[in-house]
Formats: sequence, C-alpha cells, structure tokens
Amino acid sequence: MDTPAAPVHGTVGPGFEPVRDAFAANFAERGEVGAAVSVRVRGEVVVDLWGGWADEARTRPWRADTLVDVYSVGKAIVAALVLQLVDEGHLGLDTPVAEVWPEFAAGGKAGATVAHALSHQAGVPAIREPLTNEDLADWDRMAAAVAATDAWFAPGSRLIYHTNTYGHLVGELVHRVTGQLPGQRLRTVVDDRGHDRPVDYWIGVPDAEQPRCADVVWAPSGATGQALSADVVPEQLEGDARLLWLAYFNPPGYSSVGVVNTSAWRSAQVPSTNAHASARGVCDLYAALLGDLGPAPLVSADLLADATRPWVTGPCPVLGEEGTFGLGFVPTNPRRSFSPNPRSFGHFGTGGAVGCADPDAGVAFGYVMNHVIPRWQSSRNRALLDTLFACLRGSGGRRALSGRRRRGGGGR
Repeated sequence: MDTPAAPVHGTVGPGFEPVRDAFAANFAERGEVGAAVSVRVRGEVVVDLWGGWADEARTRPWRADTLVDVYSVGKAIVAALVLQLVDEGHLGLDTPVAEVWPEFAAGGKAGATVAHALSHQAGVPAIREPLTNEDLADWDRMAAAVAATDAWFAPGSRLIYHTNTYGHLVGELVHRVTGQLPGQRLRTVVDDRGHDRPVDYWIGVPDAEQPRCADVVWAPSGATGQALSADVVPEQLEGDARLLWLAYFNPPGYSSVGVVNTSAWRSAQVPSTNAHASARGVCDLYAALLGDLGPAPLVSADLLADATRPWVTGPCPVLGEEGTFGLGFVPTNPRRSFSPNPRSFGHFGTGGAVGCADPDAGVAFGYVMNHVIPRWQSSRNRALLDTLFACLRGSGGRRALSGRRRRGGGGR
C-alpha cells in the first residue's frame, strides 16, 4: 500500500517562501511524518505551516492546533516560570533550594542554589529509590523522591544534564513558592496576557484537549540515543553508567518509553519531558519572552540576558559530549546553534523539536514534530532554521513585515 502524500497547509509572508519549500522538503526527503513550524518577527507572524499526519498509520491529518510531546523544549519553559519568581523577588539566583524546600537539603544537597537547579548543577540527575510508572502521575511522590536522593556530586561542582529530574526539581520550586503546580502556574501566567491567539502549550494536557494530541512515532534506532536497555539490572552498574541508566529508566517511563502515547502520560506533569504544544504555542512563549506579546516581557530583559548566557560548560555523561547551559536555556553555541547571532537562545527536544529566540533579529521560533529520532538536532530542524535566517538576511525577509502573507497550501 502506498504511503499517502503529506499535505502542507498554512501561510508564509513575502520573502519567506523558501521556508515553506524547506518544510515541504522535510516530508519529501527527510522522513517527516507530521509537523508544524511557526515564526514571529517582532511579534508579527511570518510563517505558520503545518502538514502530514498525527499518527503512524497516516489516517489523522496534522492540523494547525495539533499538540505533540516536545520533550526537552519544556525545560526552558519551566525555568522561565522560576525566573519570573526571581523577577518578582520571591527567589534569588543564590537562594538555597532548601530555603523554600527544606527536604531537599538531605543527602548532601544543602548547598544547591536556584542557579544550580536551573543550570543542571544541583546534583540530582537521577533518582536512586526505585519508582514505578504509577509514581509518575503523583507530583508529590516524585518531588519527594528527588529531595530524598543522595547527591551524585557536590552541587555546583559538575555539569550533568538532569534529563528527566529537571522538571520535578525546578517545578517544585514553582510549587513551593506559588502553591501551584507548573501546569497551573503556566496557565495563570499566560492566559491573561492579551495575546492575539491562545498560548497552546500544556504541562499536563486536560482531558478535553487530548483528542488534539499527535502520536509520537519512534525512529527504529530507539528512544534515547544512548546504548541503554530498560532490561538492565541497575545494581550491576557503577558510577556514571548507573547514573545514566537511572536517569532514563527510573521510573521506567521517565523518558516516555512505552507510555508516550497514553492518556496517563499526557495528563501527568513531567515538565522536563512531557509538555505538549503546537508550534504556535512554542513560538508564542518565546515571543512573550522577547516582550513581543502581552503587556510586558515574560521575564525582564536584564534577567533574560543573564539567564541565556553560558553559565556552565563541561563534559556530560548523559549527553555523551560537552554541554553548555544557561539558566534553563541553551545559549547558541557550535554544538547547539539556533541562529548566526550570538545572543540567540532556546532549547531542543528529543527528536528535533525546537523553541528559540533571537533578540537581535526579533525572531521567535517554534517547530514541533512526531517522528522522533534519538537526537536533539536533525536535518529537518536544521533546514528550517538555516532557511529562515537566510531569508532574514535577504531583501525578501526585510520586506516581510510590510507585506501580506501568502498561502502556503490548502488551508484547514
């Protein structure tokens, strides 16, 4: 049976037609199943495209409002909720985590600060206590397990990417200060900002919104990109090898393996790993960070500049290479490039989803997809980003803000 052709829908502004072409080529040449990309320049939507299929059988068309798991794109968003609390004076970057979360001081973690938590230096990249997938749905249970874990290293002494624990670690700071879980806090922050469209980004997808969710389609090469198996007995591992296994598989579904397309996973709040969003939602949050949506920037300009500079660089056993991180965001760097401009920042997610911003170009960018490869960067997101900034360098891109948007294909 022939695979149905992937229809592409949406609009692009004058001068951004090559982005539409690159998006279509992702389906024709690079294995895209379903995806969407949305771009604002200084607040104005210049690219809004979607296409393909929301399921592996290719029976459900991808729509403008299709939601999908964006994986680590969510780390930057939960970090932004904490940065808001810093702006408001409820926290300082040097505030000990245990000052607002006393239980976190256990196991040699008393010296961990808010900045350590935001920059993957807090010492808890994995939970030691065995947990089950049922625990994933229990926020208090997961937060307590993070707090009780003995530090894997002295806070501030090492960079180890908190691939899954990041959401409960940083999210519990939000919870302790505001009394709201991250998903509820996000809605409080974004729902009344006067946007031109609702911010379609969810930490814990309500039942009513779940029919819009696309299924994740795993690439044959596996889920994590690491030489890992869920069948390993962790007690037989030592050092970083044990840490790495527990980071991905304790609880077994912490990285979404085996649970990703279930209602229970979509409903749970795992802000580091299971936020669901449309491309519009990701783009709009980055536009809000730049101050292009709503009455004021989501985070003050000075604090955002501080948070998006490099805070730590070093070898990381979870990434399997050197990493560079700010406070929840990845500053653009040779390994993780967002734009040619050095102040750009964002976060990639497993499979290639991207949320990013370039303050100098005024760009907010969101790309989401469901064909997951075991890497952050892919030929698909690279083609879109490179083509976008080539358009901005050209005269067509400079004309975009004064021109009328053109149709990108059949509309919904």
